[in-house]
Amino acid sequence: MPKHKSIKEILSPVRDTPIQAYFGQGVHSLGLLHWLLAQTGNADVLVSSYSTSEAFLNGFYLLRKKGLIRQASILLDIRAARKTLQLERLLISCFDHVFLGQNHSKLMLLKNENMAIAVVSSQNQTYGARAESTLICTDRKVYDVLVQQFDDITKKYSTELNLTNGKGIISKN
Repeated sequence: MPKHKSIKEILSPVRDTPIQAYFGQGVHSLGLLHWLLAQTGNADVLVSSYSTSEAFLNGFYLLRKKGLIRQASILLDIRAARKTLQLERLLISCFDHVFLGQNHSKLMLLKNENMAIAVVSSQNQTYGARAESTLICTDRKVYDVLVQQFDDITKKYSTELNLTNGKGIISKN
């Protein structure tokens, strides 16, 4: 995306366009999340990524502090655990549940009383100048399938970290 274009110039409001896609540079996960929350109002958010970054977590924290994010969980890859634990304080501020598992998916799932949105992306929760692909869908069936599969992976094939009470494991599946 050229620097002079905003997300609003590239993507349509989600209520008007139930499925839309973008392939290129400049649409980053945090900016996209902020744009979506501006349309939905406060929502529950599930995030899945290979890894995350301090910049993404700082922005996520600000969205949560503004009351735009009610409940939030994140699933990160176990191979990125060393980096994940270095961001412990930010993770505690952002997410109610932090899971580590064998994960390479990149999802953001948003839901409130009025809308459910599934975002499937090639981008980790990091920044860079690489071209990324993003698919945004407001079909409730798609959202429900992805949430069920997110729950299956976090309950059966991941470890939930207990970051609020010191480093440790809540459950090992």
